[in-house]
Amino acid sequence: MSTDPPPLADVMEERRRLLSLAYRMMGTLSEAEDVVQETYVRWYRQSEEERAAIRNPAAWLTRVASRVALDALTSARARRERYIGQWLPEPVPADLFMGTASGSPSDGAGDPADRVTLDESVGTALLTVLEAMTPAERVSFVLHDVFALPFPEIAEIVGRTPAAVRQLATSGRRHVQQHRVVPVAAAEHDRAVRAFLAATRSGDLESLMRVLAPDVELRSDGGGVVSAARNAVVGTDRVARFVLGVMAKQPRLQLTELQTADGLGYRLTIDGQFYGVISFGVEGGRVADVWLVLNPAKLSSWLPFP
Repeated sequence: MSTDPPPLADVMEERRRLLSLAYRMMGTLSEAEDVVQETYVRWYRQSEEERAAIRNPAAWLTRVASRVALDALTSARARRERYIGQWLPEPVPADLFMGTASGSPSDGAGDPADRVTLDESVGTALLTVLEAMTPAERVSFVLHDVFALPFPEIAEIVGRTPAAVRQLATSGRRHVQQHRVVPVAAAEHDRAVRAFLAATRSGDLESLMRVLAPDVELRSDGGGVVSAARNAVVGTDRVARFVLGVMAKQPRLQLTELQTADGLGYRLTIDGQFYGVISFGVEGGRVADVWLVLNPAKLSSWLPFP
């Protein structure tokens, strides 16, 4: 057996996958970067002999990153309780983490009833549901249902028995299913989103209300840095009036199409200055969720703006 440590290139190749995992755990890229950085610090803190003894560096890095995220989630939840206004996950480009999730679990739990098909999903709807889970539920669900780790391995990470971890993942899955986190076809999503924009630009209240679901919800995240609605805006009439009010107050606001992890969305600019990202959830051919992220700290993946 080789006593040489794994090649540096092989270890660093795992960085994008680790960032994908940590982003699903934490909900923002900056917190995910912190998790990955701490993971690599722990890797290089070992001696060469210790690194050489690790037969599967990818698995070791995954375990450590998951433990770091599990510890970080507790303090993150406390920070979000003090967050000014609405907290939203950070929106990311559609292809940022494409291909980083795994296939079927290696423990034989391939039954659709025992796993949600969310391999590539990093959309706002899912991440919002993940926020409502306990740290152990979130870690167990993400590792099993998205990254296909078997329950015995997850049990070592979260410090529970495999049976307890299975229950945690099941509980997390129940959260996802209860909130109907099911992506619609891209064509249906895009039609609804473009209809929303057309109605918004027309300035006609009734036209805009027709493209909104009855229980539509608009949430905006300014992080206390940029002016945003402190509370969610709920209901067809209220959301439509809010959106048209914003357009009336900001006549120079421009919306440009971009592809987010939620599907078609828009980049917001005022006089050429990047201002925010708006993305959408669609149900039954109508817009059911409007997510408006204005907090500059959550817009890093869309920079630089040409």
